[in-house]
Amino acid sequence: MNQQQIKDFIAQKVPEGYSISRIQDLLKEQGVHITFMELRLLASEMEEQVWKQNEKEEKPAPEPEIAAPAEEELPGTTDEAVPSPAPVPAEEKTDAPAAPRGKTTVELSKIARPGTAASGSVKFGSGVTAEWLIDQFGRLSLDNPSGKPDQQDIKEFQMELQKLFS
Repeated sequence: MNQQQIKDFIAQKVPEGYSISRIQDLLKEQGVHITFMELRLLASEMEEQVWKQNEKEEKPAPEPEIAAPAEEELPGTTDEAVPSPAPVPAEEKTDAPAAPRGKTTVELSKIARPGTAASGSVKFGSGVTAEWLIDQFGRLSLDNPSGKPDQQDIKEFQMELQKLFS
């Protein structure tokens, strides 16, 4: 099996409720030898793609313009459709105060996880927590997140991680 066939196989089995270790066994039966970590990384890549796809699907459709009823017409107005107000971008909304953010804290674990160069935990400013690890090839990943960190969380995490290793 090539890489794309393996991804397709994983994408088929995960929604059916198969665990990563069971999928690994099924792949071994088909002659594909892949480590648990490699399989988990492939599955996490596909999870990200599903999240991105779901975000695109969840965007609300634009509301159609509605014509004003005749009895509510003001003198001098026409029967043309009344345009709906343009949506205000999230950055410009001032009616609701922004939720207070905490400080992003990154901790380095004193006990090395197998197959990693470094690992630890992180608590993002938004309140999301996760475990992080850097593998032997220098790749960074997050495990067991309690939610989805936002862009500001990721930036703060990268800065704190750099401070930790400098």
